[in-house]
Amino acid sequence: MTDPHQILRNVFGFNDFRGVQAEVVGRVLAGEHTLAVMPTGAGKSLCYQLPALARAGTALVVSPLIALMHDQIRSAEALGIRAASLTSADSDRAEVERRFRAGELDLLYVAPERANTPGFQRLVSGARLALIAIDEAHCVSEWGHDFRPDYRQLRGLLDRFRDVPRLALTATADQRTREDILDQLGIPAEGLIVAGFDRPNIRYSIRPRDQVGAQLKGLLATVPGPGIVYAPSRDKAERIAEGIAGSGRPARAYHAGLEPQVRQRNQADFVASEEMVMAATVAFGMGIDKPDVRLVAHAGIPKSIESYYQETGRAGRDGDPAEAVLFWSASDFANARRRIETEVPAERQAGERERLNALAALVETAGCRRAVLLRHFGETPPETCGNCDNCLEPPQTIDVTEVARKLLSAAFRTEMRFGVGHLTAVLGGDDNEKVRGFGHDRLSVFGICSPDELALLKPVSRHLIAADALRADAYGGLSFGPGAKAILKGEKDVRIAVPPPRQRRRRGSSEANPVGDPLFEALRQKRRALATEAGVPPYVIFHDSVLREIAAARPASLAALGQISGVGAAKLDRYGRAILETVAEAG
Repeated sequence: MTDPHQILRNVFGFNDFRGVQAEVVGRVLAGEHTLAVMPTGAGKSLCYQLPALARAGTALVVSPLIALMHDQIRSAEALGIRAASLTSADSDRAEVERRFRAGELDLLYVAPERANTPGFQRLVSGARLALIAIDEAHCVSEWGHDFRPDYRQLRGLLDRFRDVPRLALTATADQRTREDILDQLGIPAEGLIVAGFDRPNIRYSIRPRDQVGAQLKGLLATVPGPGIVYAPSRDKAERIAEGIAGSGRPARAYHAGLEPQVRQRNQADFVASEEMVMAATVAFGMGIDKPDVRLVAHAGIPKSIESYYQETGRAGRDGDPAEAVLFWSASDFANARRRIETEVPAERQAGERERLNALAALVETAGCRRAVLLRHFGETPPETCGNCDNCLEPPQTIDVTEVARKLLSAAFRTEMRFGVGHLTAVLGGDDNEKVRGFGHDRLSVFGICSPDELALLKPVSRHLIAADALRADAYGGLSFGPGAKAILKGEKDVRIAVPPPRQRRRRGSSEANPVGDPLFEALRQKRRALATEAGVPPYVIFHDSVLREIAAARPASLAALGQISGVGAAKLDRYGRAILETVAEAG
């Protein structure tokens, strides 16, 4: 077995492991089964790629999406690692199987559906496996936010190779999900390694949605670089993409309703671009290994905190500053609760409601967003992080208990059939035709709100719906949720945050090149040319952080360039002379 530190330096170009990488790699090299819970961008792929090179045989990698496999293969091959996949999209399956049998592959990627077939298991039965890696392992757990039954069936394959170390990897698993993954995949409790969930380079912001197209354009004007906007529907994804493109920023749409070739072209254009924005449904993202995404925005709430963490985690994987901005509305929570009641099996509804309530607490908090996120995953973070909207511009909180009681009373007195607009008219004493027609001008709640209280009804209703004290039906009518009784009985106070005026701050490109070094820009231009020539995205050549270090060090020889972190032997051989020429030309 080759020395892992030698592989780390020669192949990956790093002098030291990051975070828990050394612990995970050490267990795999010792032949031990392991579950690694590591945040996106923490270097999970290295945890199986390096042992694949150090141990005899081929590493079998189970991955959920073809696009993700192909992206990871491209990056692995750039490092000189021999990698291939067996998927429905691969036309060279016979050749891949031959190379696998002959021991000519370091990594073989397959989807769980294929891994569970008798034909594939016959193929691997005669091969030597270095390890079996299960990526996105939260999919194996019914408590996970993206449960996939095919992952459950992997245990049969794993048990056929009891002596082969198995490594499960995920970025999003709370305590219950972790325990389930360990049980389902036959990994001992001592095999659990949990890195911190914090992504300190991501700035989290959450805002009420109001003309989201204009909000997104304003946001994109302050954040250059590639971005992803998650939309709640296919139609909205397309409309958002059109609006962004109309403002001059390259943009594409991505959703399951597009023709496959259009989807693939849009994805390829995004991966290769250094400024494009992708407006997409949640069908997009897991299959993208793009490290330079500077912005992830949500035009509606995600399914859960786990989904939010995973989706925002696609920003800033290169470690540079990135933004995660969520625009939400009370209707998002109302629709989500209806979906749980009508589409989710009865035995899973309680868990889904629990997840939605946790998301509501994140959205409505006046405290540190990061602290809420990290506590959800079992950590004990500081009370403030200094890099979320509430820490940077602390909102005032006001007691709106009395306004909340008046709104709940009005909903009750009007037989829980009307929306917040009509209730505002009643509470404000608006003697209009609709109010009179229903006799609501004669109710005890008619006209009981002052002008200041009327101005609070919309944010209060938004808070009550998010907290499940009010529920909106398909027609907008408001009725009581489980939280209403305690408020009406005076057992629970209601406070809401009043956000300060937003001030734009530009981030991204200025921090990518903080001193305006022309050599850095020349290196980026050379990287684009090399990427075009090689048919790969620019980040596969080198990350911005590597180019910044080259610009600072100005190496004059291949030996000096090889000492830069992130410059391994294969990349030094392929791109070293071109980079040195660019440095020399800059003087």
